[in-house]
Amino acid sequence: MSRTPVVVLISGTGSTLAALLEAGAHPDCPYEIVGVIADKEAAGLAHARAAGVPTAVVRLADHADRAAWDRALAEAVAGFSPRLVVLAGFMKLLGAPLLEAHPGRIINTHPALLPSFPGAHGVRDALAHGVKVTGATVIEVDAGVDTGRILAQVAVEVREDDTEATLHERIKQAEQPLLVDVVRRLTAANRTEQEPIA
Repeated sequence: MSRTPVVVLISGTGSTLAALLEAGAHPDCPYEIVGVIADKEAAGLAHARAAGVPTAVVRLADHADRAAWDRALAEAVAGFSPRLVVLAGFMKLLGAPLLEAHPGRIINTHPALLPSFPGAHGVRDALAHGVKVTGATVIEVDAGVDTGRILAQVAVEVREDDTEATLHERIKQAEQPLLVDVVRRLTAANRTEQEPIA
């Protein structure tokens, strides 16, 4: 069986990347992670290197401006010829070059039940609003901030003694298997090169 090539973008420790790599190591997995790209020398790159997956670092500081970085990131992704691009803790918004090169084929997770609490502080905002249930969402990335089509969600209870850190950790524990499941589902079917994967 030909496996669907996937590129993962990270910025941090790579715990979600590790979950994707672990699932991808199974012989029946429909996807293969062919490259991991970070916007800095992120700790999570060690997971890819340990698994023998090629890596690249595309730093904003190494480029004349944001537009040049957007183009460089798109070129780095294109170098791996992916059918799906997965953001796994990637902390920068994507520019038009990457979005236009992979329409309907970029997904991301968010630590809240979208459309509630979009943006960089989804966990903190949910706590501040006093909700009893929050969760994680997998979306198709578009040009907005957490505005893309919702692909899957999982609920997480908010406990009375939760802090932002404890709640975020439990959301991550629910988010990782959810993302792995979505990536497996999206890559399982044989699709034409022009067809959006999601």
